[in-house]
Amino acid sequence: MRTRITYSPAYTLVPTYECFNHCSYCNFRVQPGGDVWLSLDEAQGKLDVLDAIEILILSGEVHPNSQRRSAWITRIYELGQLALAAGFLPHTNAGPLSFEEMAQLKQVNVSMGLMLEQLTPTLVQGVHRHAPSKQPRVRLQQLHWAGQLRIPFTTGLLLGIGETVADWEETLVVIATLHQQYGHIQEVILQPHQPGKRQQQLAPSCDDSTLLQAVTLARHILPPTISIQIPPNLVRNSAMLIACLEAGATDLGGIGPVDEVNPTYPHQTLAALTSLLERHNYQLIPRLPLYKHYDPWLPQALQKKVQSWRTRLDLKIFNGASS
Repeated sequence: MRTRITYSPAYTLVPTYECFNHCSYCNFRVQPGGDVWLSLDEAQGKLDVLDAIEILILSGEVHPNSQRRSAWITRIYELGQLALAAGFLPHTNAGPLSFEEMAQLKQVNVSMGLMLEQLTPTLVQGVHRHAPSKQPRVRLQQLHWAGQLRIPFTTGLLLGIGETVADWEETLVVIATLHQQYGHIQEVILQPHQPGKRQQQLAPSCDDSTLLQAVTLARHILPPTISIQIPPNLVRNSAMLIACLEAGATDLGGIGPVDEVNPTYPHQTLAALTSLLERHNYQLIPRLPLYKHYDPWLPQALQKKVQSWRTRLDLKIFNGASS
């Protein structure tokens, strides 16, 4: 019997690429004021032609003191509403939010996320020196608030940006401890840095052996209920992708037309990934952006939409396994 590896059939909506942070490795941001925000009509046009389950609402960050902050949160909320009305399941990652903003967006998201990246303060003098919201305490606060609000949450580590293995261990232990307190972490992403065409300062790529080391450490530290996710388009060697699965990775994340954070690195086709995994006795199956044991945490209206998708997906997986 093949071991199941999951992925989320996803499409990314970007409200805006503008961001007041300026991380030296970023391939996503544009200067504040240098982007036209995604309109609701444009978003509806994209949703009308999609074959997906998850709508990842991924945004650059508008400064907390900006006069446009409220309009930005409203736009993200409205995009969640649109996605739900179109039959999809939204998951928002928009950087650090206030407690009130998180509570508001919980009403139109089945899950949310924020990468911790690394908790070491040394990066504030390095790749994050022009990124105020990358302060470790700011990002850690989000995980506490998500737990208090009972928001199913995804977080993760960015690997190869100047941290050490001891830094990985510290960050993973904190995640495990918070999950023990609140029970709300459904996934931890281990994302290897790969240099892109748009980043300000070129840096070496995170080699595959480093990723494998991080997967092994994460599986040792994190409880088994937390899924370890690796982005397959950022793993340069197919044998290493399989090695990471053997070491304890269980999920390949959202797979869609474009990786907006790493546009230089397109995803393989699902057919190619399926074939690769099957040759090594794995089965690639789709999942929702919400793990099943978190369904009761949702507002009632969202629970009904999730259950509809679970029924459809169960039938699809069953028929696929039977064919």
